[in-house]
Amino acid sequence: MLTDFKLPELGENIKGGTAVRVTVKVGAAVTKGQTLIEIETDKASIEVPASVAGVIKEILIKEGDQVNVGQVVLRLEAGASAATTPSAAPAAHAKVETQPAPVETPKSETRQLPQAVGEASPKLQRKFGGDVPAAPSVRALAREIGIDVTQVPGSGLGGRISISDVKAFAKALNTGAIARGGSVTPQPLPDFSKWGQIERKPMNNIRRKTTEHLSHAWTMIPHVTQFDKTDISELEKLRKSISTQDKKVTITPFIMKVMASALKAFPQFNASLDMNTHEIIYKKYYHIGVAIDTDRGLLVPVVRDVDQKSIIQIADELTEIAERARNKKTTLEEMHGGCFTLTNLGGIGGTCFTPIVNWPEVAILGVSRGQWEPVYGNNGQFTPRLMLPLSLSYDHRVIDGADGARFLRWICDAIQQPFIMELDK
Repeated sequence: MLTDFKLPELGENIKGGTAVRVTVKVGAAVTKGQTLIEIETDKASIEVPASVAGVIKEILIKEGDQVNVGQVVLRLEAGASAATTPSAAPAAHAKVETQPAPVETPKSETRQLPQAVGEASPKLQRKFGGDVPAAPSVRALAREIGIDVTQVPGSGLGGRISISDVKAFAKALNTGAIARGGSVTPQPLPDFSKWGQIERKPMNNIRRKTTEHLSHAWTMIPHVTQFDKTDISELEKLRKSISTQDKKVTITPFIMKVMASALKAFPQFNASLDMNTHEIIYKKYYHIGVAIDTDRGLLVPVVRDVDQKSIIQIADELTEIAERARNKKTTLEEMHGGCFTLTNLGGIGGTCFTPIVNWPEVAILGVSRGQWEPVYGNNGQFTPRLMLPLSLSYDHRVIDGADGARFLRWICDAIQQPFIMELDK
């Protein structure tokens, strides 16, 4: 008897993802808990294990397919083993006989929707007042709360609008993240192929989520960026003294340790703004997110309780989370709960930049490349000093300009006193 294996719940508010790896083949015997497929969501890659032991009889997806929670991804004969698997011909026959139409019909409709409607079609339909892809229940909810469903951007295939899309649009209107009248709808692009050869590539889940998240943050948060420089000449000597051929310690853990202390001194930076209740939420923990550059896009895993860890402990944890991020092993839990974000581009170059606040946080610190510069000292002489440019972007609704300048100056002064930092205790 065949058992349908459906994609299980992957996490809170996760509706599905892209199948990046199918680890089994038809006819293979699997044990309970064995990984069957790997799903890439908007934040992490998740290995999906078998819920029962058996033999794989049919695989309904392939690598690169978009898979939704609850969708049947494969069928297996529960309790069977490879030794008792029928011959190839009967198995093929069983596959045809046990292929139920109700399963294939939604799958076929889902796959054909972007081809039949086209990605731009829902936008064009909205523009000219035509129909939009939304269920009656979705339309009823929109009417009930006074939302024009033709202005709601759909997150489903072919621009299909869900109840969650309507609620998110209504919340954005109420908080002022978007203006009434549909200004959130992107303008159509020109036909670039008129001027030369082009190539279209779909965004992966991480890139798609990054565009949504940063667009929301940029629209929602009134940004201000404060720039300053700090002298890291002494810190660089300390960093080199504790680095070895086997373990190279970067400047990042030193800055993170300083940031945790700064958040204690300036609690308004360790906060989030609740516009629905008009309250500021002050956090009593110190978890810092670190932007990691990967081949799939930017990930921001979180190092927890930075204030309670030494420089060496933070350096070891950074090495581990960076390796996990680049090997697609970052979990959803590792991406949540940050209080403040650090993004370091110093290893690449540049003199300064304006990072975007990682909502719902209220500030982010950007680090650029250190440069040797002549600094006029108390002795009346210019001396070469290694100066590090820092860029602090913050939410002006929560943080005043003077406090932004004080906070960044506090960080600069603390970095210039590396002897007070705990290295290994």
